[in-house]
Amino acid sequence: MSVWVLGLDVCVCATLAFLLLRRYGDLAKQQRMVLLATLLAWCLCFIIVFTIPLDVSTTIYNQCVIDNHHVVSTTVSRSNQTENSSVLPTQGVFKVCDKPWSYIPDGVLPVFWRVVYWTSQSLTWLLIPFMQSYARSGAFSISGKIKTALIENAIYYGTYLFIFCSLLIYVAISPQWHLSWYDLRTIGITAANTWGLFLLVLLLGYGLVEIPRSYWLASCHGHLLAKTYFKVAKLMTEKAEAEENLEDVMEDVRGVNESIKYNHPLRKCIDTILKKCPVEYQEKLGRNMDDYEDFDEKRNSCPSKKSLVKLHKQVIYAVQRHNRTQVQWQILLDEAFHLEDVAKNETSSAHQFIHSFPSAQPSGWFSKYIYTPSAEWYWECVLRRWCYRVLAVALCVLSVAVVWSECTFFSTQPVLSLFAIFIQLAERQYNYLYIQVACFIIIMFLCYCVYSTVFRIRVFNYYYLAPHHQTDAYSLQFSGMLFCRLTPPLCLNFLGVIHMDSIISHQQRQQTSYTSIMGSMQVLSFIANGFYIYYPMLIVLLCIATYFSLGTRCLNLLGFQQFMGENDLTSDLVDEGKELIRRERRKRQRSEDGENRRREWREKYTVRSRSSYSELRENSTTTSTSSSTPTTSSSTDSRRGQSRRERSDQSELLQDVEPLDFNGDDPQDVEERRYGGGRYLSTSASRTRIFDDV
Repeated sequence: MSVWVLGLDVCVCATLAFLLLRRYGDLAKQQRMVLLATLLAWCLCFIIVFTIPLDVSTTIYNQCVIDNHHVVSTTVSRSNQTENSSVLPTQGVFKVCDKPWSYIPDGVLPVFWRVVYWTSQSLTWLLIPFMQSYARSGAFSISGKIKTALIENAIYYGTYLFIFCSLLIYVAISPQWHLSWYDLRTIGITAANTWGLFLLVLLLGYGLVEIPRSYWLASCHGHLLAKTYFKVAKLMTEKAEAEENLEDVMEDVRGVNESIKYNHPLRKCIDTILKKCPVEYQEKLGRNMDDYEDFDEKRNSCPSKKSLVKLHKQVIYAVQRHNRTQVQWQILLDEAFHLEDVAKNETSSAHQFIHSFPSAQPSGWFSKYIYTPSAEWYWECVLRRWCYRVLAVALCVLSVAVVWSECTFFSTQPVLSLFAIFIQLAERQYNYLYIQVACFIIIMFLCYCVYSTVFRIRVFNYYYLAPHHQTDAYSLQFSGMLFCRLTPPLCLNFLGVIHMDSIISHQQRQQTSYTSIMGSMQVLSFIANGFYIYYPMLIVLLCIATYFSLGTRCLNLLGFQQFMGENDLTSDLVDEGKELIRRERRKRQRSEDGENRRREWREKYTVRSRSSYSELRENSTTTSTSSSTPTTSSSTDSRRGQSRRERSDQSELLQDVEPLDFNGDDPQDVEERRYGGGRYLSTSASRTRIFDDV
């Protein structure tokens, strides 16, 4: 059973990590080592989170068995001390210990936790920092990338090595310290968990307030549409900056491409840079094959390989940023159009959801039979807002329970932590399914608050997780590194909240297998009895600061535009975004109208051509099979009739052709000339067409 449970756990976690990586990373273009390191980091963190409930239920069962053994040994010892050896324990002392369905035998979980924990720590402290520098390097060879990564991480690794050696020397010369290898390992684990807990409380304090509030505000359609307009205005500025930056970098590439000829030793480096450029720039930056021209070394000095490495790095960054802004722009436009369609359909009496720009892809069976236009209208205009509000209230209740439990989990007599009370009530009845479900819900909510904050934060363009395969390699690995550093202290904090960590709760009970590999925190008593207990109380202040948007206000004062609701700058950006959406809507409408007219013209032209061709064949057949010889006058009349019919067909075809609008007329004038069918009427007052006199 243990192999089946752990195997299923690993498969589910690997699937979730792969789907998440597929959404944010580009599996086809990014380096395989980068994708593998990120996938492994995310998968290990999910495995830790999903296995903790199994560890808790197994520990509760083992505690029940230990209590029964203790009762038996106590009864036997007392019976040996009394003259009446037939004295038995009273009824109800023994506990009925039913083995849980997910019971994992002794010895399996400790080995499993050691492999998972030390692999994740090796990734976050050693391998991923090296891979980050390797991925960002602009070197043209593997050895050059490795050399650059080692040089950039020399200070990083040297700092940790210096701190460790200093502490080791201090412990060696101090007579009051007698530490073994086990104690040194525990100190290292404690230091890593302390660093992670410091960052964990900051992210958790933000997520506990912002996540319920975001779902509540998502139910308010006006607020959501205004925020989308705000994002459009900001993204337009970022898109323009990305295009300008790409133009500047491509100009540098053009200069280098012209200065280095095909027979130059550095020409391979130029070819590598050109392959990273967009296709439209590759066509413009044709290779200069003229080696008969005399060059002046002073006027046309060739760049060094170091400058080419720097240029290569700039090209990778500029192309990645440009592609990301282009994709995000199209996605944000579709989102804004959809929200505007929802606002228009809310007042519809037909209860049928109508899209301004229907999808060009054919609808599947789900859209035909289940998610029909009527079902879509009820979901988008009626049910969605109420579902979001119910979900927001449920998340708000969980947030309040987390804040209360974080501030009171140190109290064991009486037990004040709500989560500890729930688990202890289920433990008395040995309801293992309830224990696992409760543990899973609690720890998943904590992970959602922390991990979603990691995906939301953005440090300029240095760290940014963008969906739709637009996240760069550095940000992917940075997120994996954060996950590996945050997950172990998060699980320890969860075990302390439900009073399953005997070191923090000061209870005499069996430890979980997860806390056993962490070692005894009593080696550093000021951390176990002080920092781990009282630092999480800071979450109350962070929640208050998040509720009043103090961080957003500070960023707005520093010049980073944030959505502030009733703010002059925010209102200006919302109006600007609204105007941009109007312009893009008119542009897309004109494009679709032109495509529809061209398609109709092609269909009519094909039908009339076929009818004219068949009519000509019939006339020729009739003429050739005539029994009497035609006279000169009759043949002349036939040719005149045929030419008359051809001219009428040509004039009729020309009448069907409607003029295309290539003059860039004012959009308001275009809309005035447009009627329900989506075509343009003639600008003249009469109904006559301009080719009627042909």
